[in-house]
Amino acid sequence: MNGPAEYGCVLFDATQAAIRAEKTLKAAGLRVKLIPVPRQLSADCGVCIRFVWAERAQVEAFLRAAGVPIAGVQRLQNGG
Repeated sequence: MNGPAEYGCVLFDATQAAIRAEKTLKAAGLRVKLIPVPRQLSADCGVCIRFVWAERAQVEAFLRAAGVPIAGVQRLQNGG
């Protein structure tokens, strides 16, 4: 590997959507973690899903297919 992994986060308007997203993505075998929303980002919900940035397309595709509403996707600075 060429250094530390780069991460992104999926933002949500509701905690329920974040929890549903975590279950959906873990069931799909993706490496995700429910974390507090970083200070530099704003969201109505206090938690977000952290994921490996290289898996962004898969994360978005699985959430879209599962009908999980998202408020946005952001790349995390300094490795998340």
